[in-house]
Amino acid sequence: MDIHTPSPGLHNEDLAPARECNWGAFSIFNVWTSDVHSLWGYYLAASLFLLCGSFINFILAMGLSSLVIFALMNLIGFAGEKTGVPYPVLARASFGVWGANLAALVRAVVACFWYGAQTAAASGAIVSLLIRNDSLMQFYKGTHFLGHSGLEVICYVIIWALQLLIIQKGMETVRKFQDWAGPAVWVAMLILAVGLCIKAGGFSFSHGIPMNALLDKTKDAGVSGEPGSFWALMAVGATWITYFAALYLNFCDFSRYAKNRNAVKKGNLWGLPVNLIAFSLVAGITTIAAFKVYGEVLLHPEQISAKFDSWVLALIAALTFAVATLGINVVANFVSASFDISNVFPRQISFKLGGYIAAAIALVLYPFAPWEGNAAHFVNAVGATMGPLLGIILADYYLVAKGNINVAALYQEHGEYRYEGGWNVNAVAAAAIGSVFSTFLPNFTTLLPAWWNTYGWFFGVLIGGGLYMIMMTLRPRTVTAVTQP
Repeated sequence: MDIHTPSPGLHNEDLAPARECNWGAFSIFNVWTSDVHSLWGYYLAASLFLLCGSFINFILAMGLSSLVIFALMNLIGFAGEKTGVPYPVLARASFGVWGANLAALVRAVVACFWYGAQTAAASGAIVSLLIRNDSLMQFYKGTHFLGHSGLEVICYVIIWALQLLIIQKGMETVRKFQDWAGPAVWVAMLILAVGLCIKAGGFSFSHGIPMNALLDKTKDAGVSGEPGSFWALMAVGATWITYFAALYLNFCDFSRYAKNRNAVKKGNLWGLPVNLIAFSLVAGITTIAAFKVYGEVLLHPEQISAKFDSWVLALIAALTFAVATLGINVVANFVSASFDISNVFPRQISFKLGGYIAAAIALVLYPFAPWEGNAAHFVNAVGATMGPLLGIILADYYLVAKGNINVAALYQEHGEYRYEGGWNVNAVAAAAIGSVFSTFLPNFTTLLPAWWNTYGWFFGVLIGGGLYMIMMTLRPRTVTAVTQP
């Protein structure tokens, strides 16, 4: 739809409702292949496999949690398809036309963290390949700055710069890139799994990893109970669901380009439960086979490829995983941060410039590397910050607005979504209180039990959304003006 006389501080061409809605189910499906098929996705899946204690437990936990992910993505995806607007604009309906900047900046900060983490993972795959050369190994060990090996810094900057090239042509280029990058890594994953199984003498659902090795690898996961216990499986499901916390918010950045609701649903069906279970299956098989072949638990695929005798196979594996990780960075982090930052200053910052700013922040974060450490803990800590936002946005869209959003008013400073001076105090207060229990208390104090952090995102969704509904009942919105399309 065309927006007539929008307020300048709320509109630019990138934030306007999508004009061309030509993404079919395959493109939606490849949003998820690009998002899941990365070094971080594999690392997390392999880490969670260890917590399950058995292959059957792993598939059960990952399968059920993938159905939850599918349902949540449909909820936010349908909102994007119907309205045609990106996440920060959709957030204006619940947070107010100016309050949405708060929700956008929280998502942008998280995107910058993940942008750095994924870039580091991709560059790590290249480093693992290069240090097979003796001279580069000496350089790797002997040269250090910014708290990292000089070779790691160089590879990080190169991968960081390559991602900027992908985004320069806009969202249609993103779609074309993900349409081949996601499936490409499936080929590499299958080759890796099949090759290791052949080398291991066959495949078995019995992983053969001793309990002492499982306990050693999972001791810092913050999970009560030994691998395979009920609470360990609950933690696996919760962590896998939380891994997608960022995209629950901004999946509408992509679904807004969908042809229709059916394309969103079908793309999500194949891209989420079907694809996630299959990916988890391959990650588990590869972890088992690698243990049988090398006698150690290898959670990073680049660690496995580094042990290949063939330099050519190692090269193919490293490049494929690096490309796949670039795919998720563009899809999950670059695009989101671009829209989010542009939303704050739409007259000064375009979609591209917003992405460049996010990339610059990720570059500044690199010396500190906040993403290094336990995978599950990092995922839960970062994901928890976005729980209250999702709870509020879904509660407002489906329970308060009943799925009916005045899209034109989202771009009007004095329209229907002005609330109190452009801010919906109900949403801001609910988000603040939800964040106290989802993020601040479990991560910065010892007031709550250790297991709370694993479920922080869930507490955020429930507390944030629940408080918002209560406050909107006690303090209903007063429409000061209504702008018609």
